[in-house]
Amino acid sequence: MSKTIVDPKEFGKVAVLMGGAAQEREVSLKSGKAVLEALQRQGIDATGFDVGRNMIAPLLESPGVYDRVFNILHGRGGEDGVLQGALETLGVPYTGSGVLASALSMDKLRTKLCWLGAGLPTPSWMLIQSREDLKVCAETLGFPVIIKPAQEGSSIGMSRADGPEELEAAWESASIYHCDVFAESWIAGKEYTAAVLESDPLPLIRLETPHAFYDFDAKYRAETTQYHCPCGLSAEEEHRFQQLAKTACDVVGVTGWARVDLMVDRLGQPWLIEVNTVPGMTDHSLVPMAAREAGIDFDALVWRILSTTWKQEA
Repeated sequence: MSKTIVDPKEFGKVAVLMGGAAQEREVSLKSGKAVLEALQRQGIDATGFDVGRNMIAPLLESPGVYDRVFNILHGRGGEDGVLQGALETLGVPYTGSGVLASALSMDKLRTKLCWLGAGLPTPSWMLIQSREDLKVCAETLGFPVIIKPAQEGSSIGMSRADGPEELEAAWESASIYHCDVFAESWIAGKEYTAAVLESDPLPLIRLETPHAFYDFDAKYRAETTQYHCPCGLSAEEEHRFQQLAKTACDVVGVTGWARVDLMVDRLGQPWLIEVNTVPGMTDHSLVPMAAREAGIDFDALVWRILSTTWKQEA
């Protein structure tokens, strides 16, 4: 468990790192602004930095000034172990998971391999490296499938394919992101997300969108997306899926906070999709929504996340 902090002065000077150079830069800036304002409202000496590719520049320019980092950099660079390794080298405590868990979780393929090794359910998939693989994919997985860049978040580069022509177009679209691309079997059913704060799963949220899936637009722009919290599951089912999400985090070594996305098919079977180690904190974001249902307002949530930095100082 993290240290219980009462006096905001105990946090010292906090650097809130946001922005970055990844595809999720704009989302990160919105999350960072919300986090920074929440910290400052509570009397914490926090300074926000819109960073580029050199994410630790503010710390190098003012060595020894900042006591800890609230990392709200989404995507590659900030969420994949790169920033975490740099902060470890500098000896600066930070929010979220460490190097290994961050690197594994950012790579959806490696996450799935870890889950399979632990006997956890995740949809079948196939790595697509060339046009020759497309025919094999169609024969092996069938249709529909969803195509994903393995190391992008916020559903960036993802699209559903219902036939060979759409599969080829989806692969070409995902290939521009300079990482592995894979096809994943489409799970017909309901979509849920499970936030985990420290080791405590928060109430599940059921997502409902008229889009083909919960894509970038549905996440951040659309007003038609519906969020059901309470999620409508029985208490027993919700507890079971919460524990599955917690186990999914434990398998890849996640600490601090995270959000696990899962599908539940028409037979009630859950399927793990991915884990996010730096979830969004915008007005459309899911972790704050789940926290509110658990009686934790936004400011208290941000305080608790920052408090987890003490685990690294023990």
